[in-house]
Amino acid sequence: MNDQTTHRIEQMLDENPVFLFMKGTPQTPMCGFSSNTVKILKDLIGDGFSSFNVLDDPEIREGIKAYGQWPTIPQLYVNKELIGGNDIISEMFNTGELHSLLNLPQPDRTPPVITISDEALNHIKEGLKDMGDHQLFLSVDDDFNTRFSLEMPKGYEIVADVGDLKVYMDIGTARRANGVEISWVDELQGSGLRIKNPNEPPAVQDLSVAELQDWLDTDVEDPKIYDVRSADKFAEGSVDQAVRLDKESIQDIEGMSKDTPLVFVCQVGQSSMSAAEYFRKKGFTKVFNLTGGYNAWNG
Repeated sequence: MNDQTTHRIEQMLDENPVFLFMKGTPQTPMCGFSSNTVKILKDLIGDGFSSFNVLDDPEIREGIKAYGQWPTIPQLYVNKELIGGNDIISEMFNTGELHSLLNLPQPDRTPPVITISDEALNHIKEGLKDMGDHQLFLSVDDDFNTRFSLEMPKGYEIVADVGDLKVYMDIGTARRANGVEISWVDELQGSGLRIKNPNEPPAVQDLSVAELQDWLDTDVEDPKIYDVRSADKFAEGSVDQAVRLDKESIQDIEGMSKDTPLVFVCQVGQSSMSAAEYFRKKGFTKVFNLTGGYNAWNG
């Protein structure tokens, strides 16, 4: 590593007390490890950290590995001290060490209240007969994807009593799982667990052209309307007040209140559903997809 690269790294660390070298950006992480570290930092300090995309600069990408004698990306620095990569950050987040390092209150370790039907409990217990020293873990990620797994506890987990089962989880799951209801269903498609989570953001709502026009004609708060089509298609015409969904507008949305009404538009109403679902999973509670898309609006 040459002196110029060292100087660039040290300048970034001097100017930013919490700094993350990552793949991609906080808005668009380019690997799962970087994405998870960003989620942890945003959970704790919002936008109170800076970052550098090592994929944009091979010299920094290799130089930071030599600088901190740490072979992988991401790397988190706090007050110019290397803290570690994703695994270490995840563990420090769950133990509360990261909170202390960032001068934040310790995380709430209250176990969530989870209810389970007798039938679901019996089926789970049947599947746990030969688990050995492994324990039942529940994971609810920030997109509200939910799964059970068998793992060895690390000692910092939160443990909830679910029926007469002990269910282990990290602190993020504990916060997102309070009030979860677990039942067993027998359907034509098959049998299995059904998990109802009251914390999950409401489903994307279909919005007709007439309903959107009425909305825009009233005096109530107008929705933010985003067109997911290409720049060429957008230039040919779009819905009134629509903005093209690009990198800049995505950043704008991420800075908005979670109760901001968002409407997504594409040509026929299919591609826009993916964008709508993405922001729903980010916690936005008033998300709409324009039925029929621009074709219906322009018809």
